[in-house]
Amino acid sequence: MKLEGGCYCGKVRYEAEGEPMMKAQCHCRECQYISGGATNMFVAMPIGGFKYIKEAPKQFKRADLERAVTREFCAECGTHVVTRPRGLPAVVIKVGTLDDPSLFGGPQMAIYTIDKQP
Repeated sequence: MKLEGGCYCGKVRYEAEGEPMMKAQCHCRECQYISGGATNMFVAMPIGGFKYIKEAPKQFKRADLERAVTREFCAECGTHVVTRPRGLPAVVIKVGTLDDPSLFGGPQMAIYTIDKQP
């Protein structure tokens, strides 16, 4: 599978190739911040098949969390493009950044539902 996408303003662009490792929705508190309060839809792709093809994103990682992830976003428009979990050979791509979000096909699971909003 080949996925292409980018940020809202178009400055950050990426390509991802390979078989999806996971297609899910995440309800954790961190994702609620990133998504504006709702669930975060994502597809995890192999890190070896992922590359930026236009402008590198800015990165952010919280220093106060034990298992903090690195979040990558456009420095211009603020779109959260991908997450890089520590110790996982995957890039977690935000479905809303795909050029064709229908390729997602829907989540296979929901994670961190303990934090789910009503």
